[in-house]
Amino acid sequence: MKSRMWLVGALVVLLWATPAKADTGVIIRATGGLPALQALCLLPTTCTVVSALDGTLGQVFLVTTPLPLQTFLGLLPGSLTGFVDAEVNQVLGLIGGQNVLPMPIPATVMSDRTLVPYPAGSTTTAWNAYVNQPAASIVEVQNAQKALNLTGTGIVADIDTGVDPNHPALQGVLLQGYDFTRNQAGGSELNDISSSPCPFTSCPPPPCPNCSPAKVNQSTAAVLDQSTAAVLDGSPYAAFGHGTMVMGIIHLVAPTAQLLPLKAFHSDGTASLSDILRAIYYAAQNGANVINMSFDTKTSSVELQKALDYANQKGLICAASAGNDGTQEIVYPAALQSDVMGVASTTTQDARSSFSNYGNAIVWVAAPGEAIVSTYPYSTYAAGWGTSFSAPFVSGGAALLHNLQPTTVQSGAAVAIAHAVPLADSGMGNGRLDLCLALESVSSSSCSPDFSVSANPAAATITAGQQAKFTISATPLHGSTQTVTWSCTGAPAQATCTVSPSSVTLDGKNAVMATVTLSTIARGFSAPLALPRYAPPMQPWWALVPCFIWLAVAAMLWNLSRASRPRRPGLAATAGLLAISLCTYSCGGYGPPPVGGGATLTSVGLNPTSVTGGSSAMGTVTLSGPALTGGAAVSLSSSSTATATVPASVTVAAGASSATFTVSTSAVTTSTSVTISASYAGVTQTASLTVAPQALPTLSSLTLNPTTVTGGAQSSTGTVTLSGSALTGGAQVLLTSNNGAASVPASVTVSAGASSATFTVSTSAVTISTPVTISASYAGVTQTASLTVAPPGTPAGTYTLTITGTSGTLGHSTTVQVTVN
Repeated sequence: MKSRMWLVGALVVLLWATPAKADTGVIIRATGGLPALQALCLLPTTCTVVSALDGTLGQVFLVTTPLPLQTFLGLLPGSLTGFVDAEVNQVLGLIGGQNVLPMPIPATVMSDRTLVPYPAGSTTTAWNAYVNQPAASIVEVQNAQKALNLTGTGIVADIDTGVDPNHPALQGVLLQGYDFTRNQAGGSELNDISSSPCPFTSCPPPPCPNCSPAKVNQSTAAVLDQSTAAVLDGSPYAAFGHGTMVMGIIHLVAPTAQLLPLKAFHSDGTASLSDILRAIYYAAQNGANVINMSFDTKTSSVELQKALDYANQKGLICAASAGNDGTQEIVYPAALQSDVMGVASTTTQDARSSFSNYGNAIVWVAAPGEAIVSTYPYSTYAAGWGTSFSAPFVSGGAALLHNLQPTTVQSGAAVAIAHAVPLADSGMGNGRLDLCLALESVSSSSCSPDFSVSANPAAATITAGQQAKFTISATPLHGSTQTVTWSCTGAPAQATCTVSPSSVTLDGKNAVMATVTLSTIARGFSAPLALPRYAPPMQPWWALVPCFIWLAVAAMLWNLSRASRPRRPGLAATAGLLAISLCTYSCGGYGPPPVGGGATLTSVGLNPTSVTGGSSAMGTVTLSGPALTGGAAVSLSSSSTATATVPASVTVAAGASSATFTVSTSAVTTSTSVTISASYAGVTQTASLTVAPQALPTLSSLTLNPTTVTGGAQSSTGTVTLSGSALTGGAQVLLTSNNGAASVPASVTVSAGASSATFTVSTSAVTISTPVTISASYAGVTQTASLTVAPPGTPAGTYTLTITGTSGTLGHSTTVQVTVN
């Protein structure tokens, strides 16, 4: 008792001398449970118990402490009953990596929006572009479901950003789930979109079934209107929709398995390790059979492994993404191969995706991860690139295995999934996922004979009047000896697509080739030399200007060489010294300034310092040196919250010397000055922001899409864009055309509050290629755009051909792109 009282006294002295700073989250495992932790945290200056992380087990807890981390960790072994281990509550992220959306977005992605029943025979419908996408054929989703009469059973949990609980394709299989970011029932990610104020034109955003896919983050394009997509593209919504997409892929593979959304990630793509641990234990203790984890971290965690060990012991099957850094590296949880199957990404040609991590230490199997079509919030669909969208194919496959053998556990599932298609690329584990091979390994039944199709090359560029040729292959699966009949769709106007031979017979083992030929027709008139949009016509004498310039320069150099010869050494030395100085400066030769000692707040800056009400500015707080362990929380305030608001604080990360924050503003009627204050360690710095009323917008651009059309057969859509939102009553933009080959309405009105409007450019038949200038005028500003009205012939553009091989009721497709100049 005396020794314990001495320890308490020493602790009080230590805490009395500890300066206040931001609390650090620590995950602690103690067999003594909550009472032992409560005794340790009796003084709030020691620690605060936040919550248990392991559900009903009561041995793993999250605590926060104001003490320096190493000081706090040093207290635990001697003062915490049953102490086992402790680690920092790290932050994980979904965003980043090399999985970048290709531009332009492939034309055929999500083009088939026909509603089809899914699963087959049900009243639930989904886009055909989702149900029958190439990735589903590659891993043999339909073949496995039909031949083995499996559609999935059990509960598949997804630890992610949540789900859109209202998506029509997921109705009937979604469970309520849990939101660990808010500590409330329900796994909806729609809660991350603030309804006051609504970030969109309206909340929820209106459906746009005819919209083209628009970029919503670095790796995803969704069928949404451009204004909604623009809001989502970036922080704080950089990962919004991720969970709904992953859930949709699981549902694609196992449409009757139940889906349990466990929201541990915020819409910006961040999650704390403690919330992920809570989600794993929740899944294991609430009836889940499978856990999907489409995330990775390079930092190992003892408690993450113990949580997954627990899930394994409870009979759960786990799959995780291998990461998108395009390199061979160790990431978790994929590296925990006794508990998890790590999944890499492949192309439609069974090659490793350039962005996919690899290495047998983290990859158990691979699955398609490019242009994967899936469900997206607000009852629409999206296409994604990344290993995040490869892992759920395996998780869905685990639900099919559970359907076939309900007692299947992690080890058995891993052995079955390892029956995969071998890949040429190294470091791809057991190969590419094939659901038929995996399920056949544990079943007396087998999948029906089938085949896969591929094309080479994937793209070609030709001039109108030329041909483009591709080699199409049909590869037999499961000993198929079927006859495959070819068809080709998607050829542009005035062009034909043929396949020779028109059908092939498989021999059960070897791929059979055919040739796809796109034949185009030359246009009647070559397009004129393209000039800059606002350039005057080129005059013939301009070609002589470079000649005169070169003659003048030559004469000057000759004179200088004669007149300046005595001074040339000095001139050369000066030039050399200047070059060395510039090189040293540009290469960083002078080095960074020395880093100071204790960090204080040196400044707060705003960029820009003047904004229009309703827009935002970026604030930056700067310390005199790097923040210590745990970071530095800088308090923020605004002198007029009705005009400009800031977060309560911004944290400078440990080791960093600055951090940024957003200043949001409201509409004003007169120019208003607001003072933004930042305080840290007794020092306050201020910066001024001027919030101006909205000015009358100007006409910023006029665009046409497409810019080349066939006269009389096609029209173009024009878009006028203002520099800002139209004021009350709208903005009337006047339109004209300089040639009768194309006509426009007299005007188009940009609605109040909107910044753009569209109109139709109608065309007439022409016999030669005819350039037309369309003009738009508003508030004294005129913008123009050029339209080429072409005669019949193969129009210039990029086209996607879909080549389909059919045999009886089976049909598989692949695509190639052709650019016609």
